[in-house]
Amino acid sequence: MEDRNVKPELGRRSFLVQGFVAASAATIAPGVMVAMASGKGEGASSEHRWGLLVDTDKCADGCTSCVDACNHENGIDLHKMPEGQSPAKWEQQRPQWIRKVKLKDKETGKVTNLPMMCQHCEFPPCVDVCPTGASFKRVDGIVMVDRHLCIGCRYCMMACPYKARSFIHEDVLEQLTRAPRGKGCVESCNLCAHRVDAGDETTACAEACQKEGHQAILFGDLKDPNSAISVALRERSSHQIRADLELNTGVRYTDI
Repeated sequence: MEDRNVKPELGRRSFLVQGFVAASAATIAPGVMVAMASGKGEGASSEHRWGLLVDTDKCADGCTSCVDACNHENGIDLHKMPEGQSPAKWEQQRPQWIRKVKLKDKETGKVTNLPMMCQHCEFPPCVDVCPTGASFKRVDGIVMVDRHLCIGCRYCMMACPYKARSFIHEDVLEQLTRAPRGKGCVESCNLCAHRVDAGDETTACAEACQKEGHQAILFGDLKDPNSAISVALRERSSHQIRADLELNTGVRYTDI
């Protein structure tokens, strides 16, 4: 059965004390950290670079399975609209780690559906502008936010060209032990790092997409030439969103 242990929001001071017992991290370069997991896996390793390949031809219009799965996996579905807040304001401010967007070719009129999340750049602008080191990139390429170092300045949100980060405006009354969240902090997709560190081979969004029969999202190790994602990237032309920025994203898209 799925572990959805819910806990109240911890204070940052109490977490810092407990965190040194549960896990350890070492900074090896500015913005780059080795995160040692306390689970069954081996933690982050530079031998891997995790990423996603999205086949936009298979991404179904109106389908939100990937979004729903992400919300459930990370406890975002536990975050409800505050009493008295207007639905319009909630829709504008509610946390989103992944969202569905549509692109329209101005010349052909072709409409493309795709999921947009943190692109896990090799050179992440969010890390460059973060004044506290809360935004960091693991050695396996996963870009994350340490909410206990985040001061809520939102520089990273302004720097991200993909609008992939959310700010939590409300108290977080319920959350999952595997996905700590807190008011006044920024958060975004972390490629289900808790799954990766436990040795799982897929993310919640990719798993949900496969169960729906679309198979539009493929997760894997970009450094492994024999991985399914590496084979697919060799066989098909793929693109980065905003390739002109030369960020070398870990998320690629076909047919856009």
